[in-house]
Amino acid sequence: MSDRRGGSVHDRWAELRFAIVGPLLASPPSRGELVMLLDALSKRTWIHPATGEPVSFGAPTIERWYYQARNAGVDRIGALRKKIRRDSGTHPSMTPLLRSALRAQYDAHPTWSYQLHADNFEVVCEEDPAVGECPSYTTLRRYMKDARLVRRPRAPNSNRPGAERARARLEALEVRSYEATHVHGLWHSDFHFGSRKVVTRAGTLEVPKLFGMLDDLSRVGCHAQWYLDEETESFVHGLCQGFQKRDLPSALMTDNGSAMKAGETQAGLRDLSIVWSPTLDYSPYQNGKQEVFWGQIEGRLLPMLEGVPELTLSLLNEATQAWLELEYNRSPHSEIGMSPVAKMLAGPSVGRPCPGADELRRAFRLHEMRTQRRSDGTVSIKGVRFEVPSRLRHIERLDVRYARWDLSTVDVIDAKTRVILATLYPLDKQRNADGLRRALAPVASAPAPAPKPAGMAPLLRKLIDTHRDTGLPPAYLPKHDVVDRGDDDQDNEETSR
Repeated sequence: MSDRRGGSVHDRWAELRFAIVGPLLASPPSRGELVMLLDALSKRTWIHPATGEPVSFGAPTIERWYYQARNAGVDRIGALRKKIRRDSGTHPSMTPLLRSALRAQYDAHPTWSYQLHADNFEVVCEEDPAVGECPSYTTLRRYMKDARLVRRPRAPNSNRPGAERARARLEALEVRSYEATHVHGLWHSDFHFGSRKVVTRAGTLEVPKLFGMLDDLSRVGCHAQWYLDEETESFVHGLCQGFQKRDLPSALMTDNGSAMKAGETQAGLRDLSIVWSPTLDYSPYQNGKQEVFWGQIEGRLLPMLEGVPELTLSLLNEATQAWLELEYNRSPHSEIGMSPVAKMLAGPSVGRPCPGADELRRAFRLHEMRTQRRSDGTVSIKGVRFEVPSRLRHIERLDVRYARWDLSTVDVIDAKTRVILATLYPLDKQRNADGLRRALAPVASAPAPAPKPAGMAPLLRKLIDTHRDTGLPPAYLPKHDVVDRGDDDQDNEETSR
């Protein structure tokens, strides 16, 4: 049960558990407060990840999830994922005799469907009780897939609602300022359209967009950088730099822009165990600290560049980095009574060490399922075909990770362990035209060459025998059939003589 994004039921369960205990991790409770918070969470209802029905959980269960996630490293969601059974993939109900008989049937009929194999194998087990009790269709099909007994192709010839809701919310509920209790407990991130244009290399004037990240408690500017667009690639580019400069936060608040809701962004936040806290539609006041930061950009930074007639993107970014680190982060802040850097160092902090650049790049990628073309061993991603290594040719559905803006790194991962199995590269048709081919890499439990079928299939033979046992003649009138002259005809000839 996995969708096109590769999200199985186990993944959705882990994400639900993390959504429940995530606020406790972002704002750790003080001594004696945990029991009260767990009791409050146990009285709430959640959406069942498999059925979609309301469901609630007991306080001891939520407490167990909380400590599992807190004691984990970077992958807190992974710690809440269901453990893999020890006998997973062993198929204990398939005895050696059953496997041998099934393998013999498959070798004789590799083009049969799973259903046809199951029907005929049931007859085999009935005729030879020594083979064992016939397994169910689901068990047989699962075993055949894991044993690479896949079906082979036959030979040839064969006014907007969001605005109304926001207005009603403002009329019914009060608006209050808030602040995280720990450094790195909550970060804010957004794009801002600058008031100055920059000269591009093409000789045009463009309005730059500023990506900014702020820590909620300390107000530290984690990263700020100007781009010529506000696409997902630029957003992820800025996020990764902010994580590498500081630490991993526990939660990230953004608006509902397309870059923030993109699959790459959501996958990266899930892999890094960061709670995504989007603002309500038409409610920018929820991200008010970010809006105050934009005022600093427009009121102090950009006015100091008024004397630069031909402002370039590189100069603007250089000036922004210098102003952010040497003035904004070190100047006293009226709300916290000290500089943002001093507040961040004073803590308390729930930050986590940031992984390396390669791991960050692999995290912010889409997770999708692709069907392998058995004719040439390729998969298609965004209109580009990628060659699958021959050692993976037995896998029908591949779990792939990729970023839409960077198809140079497409990885195949194991759905259970999340381990990278192989890196895919684009199909080079011109190089393949040289006629040279590599030998196929060995595959575990690779099927032997299929011999020609010998005799009639067990199911059809059983049907014929059952029909003959009724004593009725075949329900058809022979016309071109050869007449079988038996002993009765010979007796008639002797009598006539």
